Amino acid sequence: MNLILDELSIKYDNLINTLSKYVIEGIVIAFSGGVDSGFLLLSAEEARQKFGGKVFALTTNSESLPKNDRIDVENFIKKFGIKHIWKDSFEIYSNEYIKNDNLRCYHCKTELFKIAKEVAKENECKWIAYGYNSSDTTDIRPGHRAAIENNILYPLAESNFTKSEIRELMRRKNISLADKPSSPCLSSRIMTNVLITRNKLKDIDDLENILRRAGLKVFRLRHHEIEQKKILRLETTHEEMLLAFKLKDLLIPEAKLRGYKWVTIDLEGYKQGGGNL
Repeated sequence: MNLILDELSIKYDNLINTLSKYVIEGIVIAFSGGVDSGFLLLSAEEARQKFGGKVFALTTNSESLPKNDRIDVENFIKKFGIKHIWKDSFEIYSNEYIKNDNLRCYHCKTELFKIAKEVAKENECKWIAYGYNSSDTTDIRPGHRAAIENNILYPLAESNFTKSEIRELMRRKNISLADKPSSPCLSSRIMTNVLITRNKLKDIDDLENILRRAGLKVFRLRHHEIEQKKILRLETTHEEMLLAFKLKDLLIPEAKLRGYKWVTIDLEGYKQGGGNL
């Protein structure tokens, strides 16, 4: 274990040194409120404190950002005192985005990076980075194509940081985000090729917050449509399946109020990418 921690420490020091050359010229970090971008942001801030330069955190606000993530962003920035910028994003106005095909994330990230370039220019920063890491390279990530096209940095992947290593280092620093479950945008809850609307995103966000307040930790609500009938599918871990079932009397009435015909629990359990067909 000590050997592993020593190797991580060396890897982290190398990351700080790598980031220093970008920070000196000014860098904007796309910060979603999640583990990866939070780790990258703190690493960049540490590099700034050691070597000088400029670091700005950018969070884009739209209907697809969960309320819970918005709160996490605000708490994180307040705790660490990092310069932070909120900007509205308008991917929901894009027909290419709302049709929700396999390129949805590409269109979302294209919008994000367009805004990031504007913020970088306004604050005289040369670089933009986001929290793509080496664990992401095993998954299909259309958004990463947008990053490459826009010359966005992804230092965590290039330094070979895995998700588990990022969490471990954040635990060692006693950072609360360390154990936060993965939290992609609300649009990922809507099954591929089902049209995205503001009302659907709000309904999903409201219903997930109801379950979160009731104690469920690792889960997703998935929105399906069959012949214009709405179906709500709950994915959670096998460890929390019993709690999820006990919450049915809380979830079902709220879902019915929002027009869901059926409310189901997926016995296969929680899985990333469960909104993809």
